[in-house]
Amino acid sequence: MRKIIHVDMDCFFAAVEMRAHPEWRNIPLAIGGSASRRGVIATCNYPARQFGVRSAMPSHQALRLCPHLLLIRGNMAEYKRVSQQIRAIFHRYTELVEPLSLDEAYLDVTGSPLFNGSATLIAEDIRRAIRDELQLTASAGVAPNKFLAKIASDENKPDGLFVLSPGKVPEYVRGLALSKIPGVGQKTAEKLAAMGLETCAQAVAAGEDTLVRHFGKFGYALWQRAQGVDERPVQTDRIRKSVGVETTLAADIYAAEQGREILQQLWPELLRRLAERPISGLCIKLKFDDFEQTTLSRRTTVPELESALKLCEQIWERAEGRGVRLVGISAELAAEDSGVQLGFEWD
Repeated sequence: MRKIIHVDMDCFFAAVEMRAHPEWRNIPLAIGGSASRRGVIATCNYPARQFGVRSAMPSHQALRLCPHLLLIRGNMAEYKRVSQQIRAIFHRYTELVEPLSLDEAYLDVTGSPLFNGSATLIAEDIRRAIRDELQLTASAGVAPNKFLAKIASDENKPDGLFVLSPGKVPEYVRGLALSKIPGVGQKTAEKLAAMGLETCAQAVAAGEDTLVRHFGKFGYALWQRAQGVDERPVQTDRIRKSVGVETTLAADIYAAEQGREILQQLWPELLRRLAERPISGLCIKLKFDDFEQTTLSRRTTVPELESALKLCEQIWERAEGRGVRLVGISAELAAEDSGVQLGFEWD
C-alpha cells in the first residue's frame, strides 16, 4: 500500500505576484494577455474567481465580468525560480518526487521514517514549510495512489489538507462523480449520464465490458478508476518528451476558425507548462464526434502561436464535416532537456 501526497500550490502565479505586491492581495488579480490582442487568462486569484474569472477565459470576457480586474502579463522567470524552491522543500521529505508542472507534484512517502511514517503529518509539515519559508500557501491530498491523491488535494482548497485513508477509499469512491475522473470531459460525462452512469458505483455496476464497448481503451481506465485503482508509480527518472494541454468542448465545433480560438485559449497554459524549456516541435490533436482522433505535427524550435494556428488550419481538413469534440496542443521537448515526467501531459 503506497502513501502518496499530491501538493498543489494555490493560484500560484497570482500568489507570487501578491507576495511581491501586498497591496494586490485583496483585489481581483489575473495574469494573462492583453484584451486588445485577444489574450486569455493564465490564472487568477480568489477575489477574481468570485466574479467568475477563471483560467483559459478570454481576457476581454474576464474584464466584462470584473471591470476593475487588475490584469498583468506576469513574470515566468520568477515563477520558475520559486518553483525550484518549492521542489527543494519536497526533496527534504522524499527523493520520490514527480513534478507535474511548476505548481504541483506527487510525492511518494511510503518508506519515509519522518513523523513515524505518517503521510498526514508529512503533508502538514510540507505545507508549513512552504508557508513559513516562502509566504505561499499550498493544498495537499493524501491517499493510497496518485489518482485519489490528486482528487483529494482539491477537496479543501485553498490552503487545505484532505486525507483519504485506505479504509475510507471504498465509500469515498462509490459516491465520487465520474466527471471528477481525469479524462472525463463534459461530452463524456454527458454520454455516461445518458447511460445512467453518474457515479463510480454506477459505473462499476454497469461492468467493464459495457464501458469498454462504449469508450474503448478509455473504458478500461474508467473501470479501474471507478474502483479507486491506480497502479502508476511516482516517476522520478524517466525523460519527459513533451508537454501538452487539451480541452473537451461543451458542444462540438465544426469550423477551423473555432478551433483557432480554442488554441488561443490553450496557448498560455502550454507556455506555462513549458517554463521556457527548448522545444523541437509542435503538435495539434483533434478528437471527432465519433471518438476518432488525429494529430498533426511540425518541426520547430520556437513556440509561436502563429505556427500552431497554421497547423490547425491544415489538420481541420481531416474533419470532413464531422464535429470536433476535443482540441489539444503539445510541444515536443528538445533532446537535451531532461525532465521528470513521461509523455504528453494532456490536461
